[in-house]
Amino acid sequence: MQILYRDDWLVAVDKPAGLLVHRSLIDKRATDFALQRVRDQLGRRVYPVHRLDRPTSGVLLFALDAGTARTLTAQFTAGQVVKTYQAIVRGYLEPAGVIDHALREEPDALADAHADPNKAPQMAITHFRRLATVELPYPVSRYPTARYSLVELQPKTGRKHQLRRHLKHIFHPIIGDTTHGDGRHNQFFARHFANQRLLLAATALQLRHPQSGEALLIRAPLAADFQRIVVALGWEA
Repeated sequence: MQILYRDDWLVAVDKPAGLLVHRSLIDKRATDFALQRVRDQLGRRVYPVHRLDRPTSGVLLFALDAGTARTLTAQFTAGQVVKTYQAIVRGYLEPAGVIDHALREEPDALADAHADPNKAPQMAITHFRRLATVELPYPVSRYPTARYSLVELQPKTGRKHQLRRHLKHIFHPIIGDTTHGDGRHNQFFARHFANQRLLLAATALQLRHPQSGEALLIRAPLAADFQRIVVALGWEA
């Protein structure tokens, strides 16, 4: 895996879409995990401190010892880590704004078998900024053209599938989202752009270094399959 940053305390890699972070009941048959790949690549134990959904690509951080893992996990839990994502969504999103919409637990039948289905909705906040737009001459839905936006997202809370659910809530679902998305637009991107993935990528993490306390910014480029679509939509600049 591509290493984005490494020192004596932590390592950040560029996780490809479709790869689980670690063993999970989500897919008991899976044998390939980011955790295992990084461990084998470095020849040492690594400790996960946050997660990315399986279909999301981008910056994934691991600690190299248990103490560092606790420090980093505390930063994530306290909301002190700035997480930045890019996504392609249906429609023209507003230039900038905040989605403040509480989310109810969304338990997986296997992985979250013991979750409380009656738990009250939890506060969830996402900041967004529109980066580019395009209008295509195809009647994907009831309109004669189809509009899309490239957006930057910064979740201020860490709820399960928060970005995907928040974008659905404001009627701008992420392209390629088979759970919370729009099937017509997903199929259009599959046919017209040969897209086979969720168009959501973790492009940056900003945190305090667990040893020095200094600001650390780790970036990941868009994966080739994501970047190819960005170029096809005329957004490569």
